[in-house]
Amino acid sequence: MLNTNLSSAISLYDNSTSLGGYRGPPLWYHYPECEKTPYSFIFYYGVKVLNFLVGSPSNIFVIWQIASKKKNTSTSDVFFFNLALLDAYFCLMTPIELLNRMVWSNDYVWYFQRFAYGVKDLTPLFLVCICIDRYMAVVHPVTFSRYRDNMARTAISVMVWILIMPYGLTKSILGIMSTTDVFGGVILFAFAVMVFCNISVIWVLRHSVAGKEVMHPVKKKAFKMVLKNLAIIVINYLTPVATMPFVPYYTYIEYRCFISIIVFSIMDLSCIIEPLLYITKMEKLNFMCCGQGATENPPDAKV
Repeated sequence: MLNTNLSSAISLYDNSTSLGGYRGPPLWYHYPECEKTPYSFIFYYGVKVLNFLVGSPSNIFVIWQIASKKKNTSTSDVFFFNLALLDAYFCLMTPIELLNRMVWSNDYVWYFQRFAYGVKDLTPLFLVCICIDRYMAVVHPVTFSRYRDNMARTAISVMVWILIMPYGLTKSILGIMSTTDVFGGVILFAFAVMVFCNISVIWVLRHSVAGKEVMHPVKKKAFKMVLKNLAIIVINYLTPVATMPFVPYYTYIEYRCFISIIVFSIMDLSCIIEPLLYITKMEKLNFMCCGQGATENPPDAKV
């Protein structure tokens, strides 16, 4: 059932048209059954354009910022770097996709576009790494202190890339339907782990001040950041998780032309939200805005 439901949900992405196929706007006419309900597609392509205009420079800035750091780096910066790299690639593919839909209708271009979709599918794995890193820092600080060097995190990142590349190539070559089960499993797994880690961190930070009137400024900052992260996780990933069980209750038109489009649009917004969240907590910005030195924030308190 999950395979059938998820296949319908992601049919939006399986749009490789023949070389002599339809050429020209509007974009949603690649789906004749959705001709009378274009509004969700307008939202979808609006999100894509927003990702390109805002997400691309934001993620590139995060990549540059992390790469140029020489000290006082967060333990999660390795994961943020890889996440920003994948999101930047996905955002930069937007003009190619739109041109191929409206003008080229080239089958070969769709191989590259489906690979970009595959890359985006597994970006939550780096979010999982960030959440686990934060969880270990707060809930198990003794164990965390033994693995503060970046070598372990670099090795974990390599392992994630080893999963991402075959997945992306499989989706590119064999088509969208070939990875539906894996995609569904990744989303469910990532959502469960991220929610567990963030709730555990909130619980520990909240109870660490039991009986005290004021929370330590560092812990307070970490507490607020974790709350923001949890809200973002719920907004971006709760929708697909909550939608899957109810797919059989929607008509084909409702699900293909509206619900699935909105679900993927919301997930794609993570390309903007994640780098902006990182930028807002940068030490230099905090210094300029709050007049506080970077040394006030120990690495394990960062998100």
